[in-house]
Amino acid sequence: MTSGPLPTDRTPNRRGFLGTGAVAAVAISVASSSSVTAATELPKLVVPPVGKRIFISCKLSMIANEESGKKLSLVERLKMAGEAGFDGVDFDEAGGFTVDQARAAVQESGVFAHNAINHDHWNSRLTSPDEAVRAKGVANIEHCLRVSHAIGGSAVLIVIGRGVDGPADVIDDRAREEIKKLIPLAASLGQSILFENVWNQMHYDHSAPPEQTPDRFIRFVDSFNSPWVGMYYDIGNHWKYGQPRVWLNAFGRRAVKLDIKGFSRAKDKFVDITSADDDLPWTEVQQGLKEIGFTGWTTAEVGGGGLERLTTVRKQMQKALGLS
Repeated sequence: MTSGPLPTDRTPNRRGFLGTGAVAAVAISVASSSSVTAATELPKLVVPPVGKRIFISCKLSMIANEESGKKLSLVERLKMAGEAGFDGVDFDEAGGFTVDQARAAVQESGVFAHNAINHDHWNSRLTSPDEAVRAKGVANIEHCLRVSHAIGGSAVLIVIGRGVDGPADVIDDRAREEIKKLIPLAASLGQSILFENVWNQMHYDHSAPPEQTPDRFIRFVDSFNSPWVGMYYDIGNHWKYGQPRVWLNAFGRRAVKLDIKGFSRAKDKFVDITSADDDLPWTEVQQGLKEIGFTGWTTAEVGGGGLERLTTVRKQMQKALGLS
């Protein structure tokens, strides 16, 4: 059996021709890309600090709107959070800005934003018996998902609704139906939909004393069977009703992010984090976080103000969570 002549440098074969063509195409692509890059300035990439297990942030709404009689821009407010030592901001005024406005402000400020919220969820409730109200709520959350994605965040916080909107099983079904409509968009943008535990008379007994469990919250989260649905666990909100270390261990992986505030069971009111009146067991919280291996964002939700007040809150959070 004879074979044909071996290819030489002067005898190009099909594979060699294709390889040469591919190299030429890459060269043309790189040259073209370089010219585009030279002509167009790429957007600034804003990232959080590295090497941390727990990140500290504040709500945008906590940051003063003016200083010495001068109205502050969104960029100036974000920068103030950075100056106060926060790792980032929870963009809880998402409903007041367009996607482009939010993105531009974060890029110009250089301060990371990890989340978005639209406070209209108390009015445009997913539990409302009015279909138009629920539709508005869905639209609001869609906007927040797009804002969070644009600013580099990873989730949106929502309040599901109010217990007064109907029987527990009925309002759960209403909310579940609306939230399921949002999951495809959330997944496409890489955003989690996180439920905050609030005093809305859903998934706990508002009139019962402690010690309650988070079992009803967990059943609702698990009913979606989705990696894009979880909890934004507000520790201070339900210290009134249950032990935070127990709740953390029960939530486990479902506790994606945390809200931080102080609460006094003795005085039945919210107080400054780690203040003399704050009887929340923060050492138990720290232990619970270690037990579930929590890594992620924690956000203050307390009275805010200017740079001095924000710095104080940041220090209080670090003390409460056992961070340096």
